[in-house]
Amino acid sequence: MPDISVVIVSFQVRDHLQSCLASLLRASANVQVECIVVDNASNDDSVKMVRQTYPEAKVIANTENLGFAKANNQGLKRASGRYWMLLNPDTEIPAQQPNALDTLVEFMDAHPRAGACGPGLFYPDGSRQHSAFRFPGLAQIYMDLFPVNWRLRESRWNGRYPFALYERGAPFQIDHPLGAALVVRPEAVAHVGLLDEDYFIYAEEVDWCLRLKRAGWEIWCVPAAHIVHHEAQSTRQFRANMFVELWKARFTLFQKNYSPRFNWAARLLVKWGMTREQARARAALARGELSEQASAARLAAFERVRAMARQK
Repeated sequence: MPDISVVIVSFQVRDHLQSCLASLLRASANVQVECIVVDNASNDDSVKMVRQTYPEAKVIANTENLGFAKANNQGLKRASGRYWMLLNPDTEIPAQQPNALDTLVEFMDAHPRAGACGPGLFYPDGSRQHSAFRFPGLAQIYMDLFPVNWRLRESRWNGRYPFALYERGAPFQIDHPLGAALVVRPEAVAHVGLLDEDYFIYAEEVDWCLRLKRAGWEIWCVPAAHIVHHEAQSTRQFRANMFVELWKARFTLFQKNYSPRFNWAARLLVKWGMTREQARARAALARGELSEQASAARLAAFERVRAMARQK
């Protein structure tokens, strides 16, 4: 039996995927790794690259983009390891510290009540990322939509854990890791079920960890396990479809897991926030900072989210 089954869902990121798989080979000296790549109908020869370069990896080649949760579930259903790991293709285990998988497996072995854990994540330049978060609340929604002091954005009110906790190196309990790198115990998954496929992309790991915690399992961050995550450092360009999908996932999360009163307040905040964003987009167009096409895309996206917020 492999020590850990690593499921990687890929879509149009062949180069990142190749680097990720190469780093997994470096990291498998002391643990037996089963690698499962689920490709969501990429047209960049990702599947061909994996089959030719990493024949030991199992490949599931979908003929359409099934989304993150459903594709991960496809991989998890084929996993045979003692532990299962969801890993984004834009991650790498650094050559200088290649023992991340060993550290995570050892942690899970030593903590039988841990239903899930995540590593410490770093930007490619070596600076630390936030790797773990508290479950979202109204304060986090507000700070996503309205300007606040940067100290608040880095605080527990915005779901952050202090970097001092990571720097100590000792594992600490959390609400949920970032879904870019998430290890789960199969027995815990048997208890609460696989990822909820109502989520196409975003928030599925938050929902999963909510269910795990409510079922009595612990969730941990293991900062001594280092993984580089490229995506979070990229320039945050506005992508209309992804913006809408993000809020669709959040509304799904709130509807499934939060009270009616919370949902009412959250939808009110989002409606106000989208109205503000629409005004800002129109002002940016008037100042010549946005093209008509870019402004139209933003306004349409904000209106779609407003429409979702108006639904009961």
